[in-house]
Amino acid sequence: MTELIEADRTKTVPPPVHHYRARTRPAGSVIRSVLKHVLMIAAGILMIYPLLWMAVSSLRPNELIFRQPGLWLTSLNVENYQLGWNALAYPFGQYLANSAIVVFGSILGNLVSCSLAAYAFARLRFTLRRVWFAMMLLTIMLPFHVTVVPQYIMFSQLDWVNTFWPLLVPKFLATDAFFVFLMVQFIRGIPTQLDEAARLDGCGHIKIFGYIILPLMVPALATTAIFTFIWTWNDFFTALIYLTAPDMFTVPIALRSFIDSTGGSNWGAMFAMSVISLLPIFLAFLFGQRFLIKGIATTGLK
Repeated sequence: MTELIEADRTKTVPPPVHHYRARTRPAGSVIRSVLKHVLMIAAGILMIYPLLWMAVSSLRPNELIFRQPGLWLTSLNVENYQLGWNALAYPFGQYLANSAIVVFGSILGNLVSCSLAAYAFARLRFTLRRVWFAMMLLTIMLPFHVTVVPQYIMFSQLDWVNTFWPLLVPKFLATDAFFVFLMVQFIRGIPTQLDEAARLDGCGHIKIFGYIILPLMVPALATTAIFTFIWTWNDFFTALIYLTAPDMFTVPIALRSFIDSTGGSNWGAMFAMSVISLLPIFLAFLFGQRFLIKGIATTGLK
């Protein structure tokens, strides 16, 4: 009996054979997937076509820009870039530098003022806090053109017209309510236990904001910086009102100078400088896309 038991133990049991059946997708599902991707590619090409046309037109002579259809190039006319760079009263680099001053000053102002205002609304308890917060939100619905005239009168009395101060000073006063609201939503998502632990260690509001809240607000701060960069770089209306001297023009005003309603317009040079002016926008979105998505997803705005 013992020998039979030992023999059974030594028997090798062959592994079970599994028969796998290849999963095949239904023909209708494959067709729908192909059609969906084709439509998405077509929509993407349709949306990017004006940009491609502008880039191609910057390499065409002026007489062929509106006569030669499509995106095909018969010759490369790189002279548009050289001509456009020196076509105005000052080299185009002067206008890029002016826009850079306004943009980076606006970014600094929004980051400092909006973060402080957001911390006050999210963490401090003061009289009529909810009322002031509601009034701040109402300013988002107020059109900018309603306040243009009184602001211009005030800045004119301060002798700030034709300077960068009207474009920069409001940024340091937390006038962009959208960014304040975005940061408030982000700070409310930070546990208050961190504030209480810091308060037990003797920290006041300044240290709590500087050492705890601010390092955790990097996604919201990055989102604010990217949006401020894009909106300020493309701002035409505000710069048109306050900047009158050619040496103070920003990029949008300089591009407008290429078009002359009474004479000939240099379209090729304007398209060439437009391509150059779009490069900072692409780079800002390319390198900040990760922070932009993370900042929006973590502030309740998704």
